[in-house]
Amino acid sequence: MDIRLYFSGVQELLNRVPFETVNQVVETLVKANHEGKTVFICGNGGSAATATHFGCDLAKRPNVAGQPRFRVMALTDNNALMTALSNDIGYDVVFSEQLIPLVRTGDVVIGISGSGNSRNVIKAMEAGREAGAITIGFSGYDGGKLAQAVDISVHIPSFNMAMVEDVHLMLEHAICERLLAINQEAAQTVTGVSANGKH
Repeated sequence: MDIRLYFSGVQELLNRVPFETVNQVVETLVKANHEGKTVFICGNGGSAATATHFGCDLAKRPNVAGQPRFRVMALTDNNALMTALSNDIGYDVVFSEQLIPLVRTGDVVIGISGSGNSRNVIKAMEAGREAGAITIGFSGYDGGKLAQAVDISVHIPSFNMAMVEDVHLMLEHAICERLLAINQEAAQTVTGVSANGKH
């Protein structure tokens, strides 16, 4: 494949992003943040890296003086616990077992799966819903089981895994940028002075 064809494919996919649904994700995160709820994020394979990246960005990028900071945990980051759970119980529960003692009503659980069928991500959504959390899924392909297992489904309709993962990462960046802008606007309303975020 010519490199330019790959980029044109990503561009075409970007035009199919469900932006209204992405706005729902932003609204959900803003509400959770102001209510002091926790955001949990998980993903399988390449999406595990996106989950870690999302957790990092959400913890830092939207921060503005005078505005609440996100309580966020990427469930992909404790290698010792993940390998222990995989070895002793099963890989399917590496995220749900972490969630069960931590997740509470009103928290947000975000799952990322390119195929939409990663069993460990789906089990995490099930654990979140059982606890009364709001569940959000980022999927590709045909949406898989993940699209049906969450309250808010962000589905990127492509069977090219690399392109799906590209768009998921772009979306987490865009979401965090929007959250930063919202916090800056709120800070300016309170103080009358513009707040600038730094990365």
